[in-house]
Amino acid sequence: MTDAPASPAAERPLAGRVALVTGVSRRIGIGMAVARRLADLGADLFLTSWTQHDREQPWGPDPGGTDAVLADLGAGRGTRIEHLEADFLDPEAPHRVLAAAREVYGRVDVLVCNHARSSDGGLEAVTAAELDACFAVNTRAVLLLVQAFAAQHDGRPGGRVVLFTSGQQLGPMQGELAYATSKAALAGITLSLADALADRGITVNTVNPGPTDTGYADPPVHERVARRFPSGRWGTPDDAARLVAWLCTDDGAWITGQLINSEGGFRRFN
Repeated sequence: MTDAPASPAAERPLAGRVALVTGVSRRIGIGMAVARRLADLGADLFLTSWTQHDREQPWGPDPGGTDAVLADLGAGRGTRIEHLEADFLDPEAPHRVLAAAREVYGRVDVLVCNHARSSDGGLEAVTAAELDACFAVNTRAVLLLVQAFAAQHDGRPGGRVVLFTSGQQLGPMQGELAYATSKAALAGITLSLADALADRGITVNTVNPGPTDTGYADPPVHERVARRFPSGRWGTPDDAARLVAWLCTDDGAWITGQLINSEGGFRRFN
């Protein structure tokens, strides 16, 4: 006796739902992997990026630009994709993004806050300006996105919020204090957000994907960090994306208020 083939609904459990994913600017990034997974599950997508920030980083923007990112996501998936450049240093940007998504789709069911402002600098180098910028992008913008998302959600099934942190609660990041502080705030607020939104049928979880190979590490760092994983390899963007996608399906409906460390057994100290 053979198993019956999966139904279309089982294969595309997010069909008919709309996912807003921020920070989708590079094909090698976590945001891209998350968007791809959600599209494969049937969700329509509204994506944001801020390529100016990528241009200011050592790794640079995607070689093919935004057009290549969107073309890759749209290839053969039969899902609708809309995109907006958004600078989350602007305090009005979060509500403007949600308004744009609602104008296109009428609603948003899933919010994945993947964007982040990267920032180097230890205690001696950190400045008030950089602290303010990191909090604006990594903390304030996320909370305002959640606020705007919750305001438009009417309690229909499938309300999901997924945030990202970077393991600040598990080990030191003394060389990235502004970034680490702003991202640690998201881990600290997860339970409160989940409690605030539970009666609206919205789950809220935060994922720490651990060291993920998105092209930023030089070869010596890459090799040294890889040795700290039992598997001998870094995490991939799709490792994080599989978890996020599952949380966004109905199978993840009973999980809320959690900080999930998905690090592949990474040994921070050895």
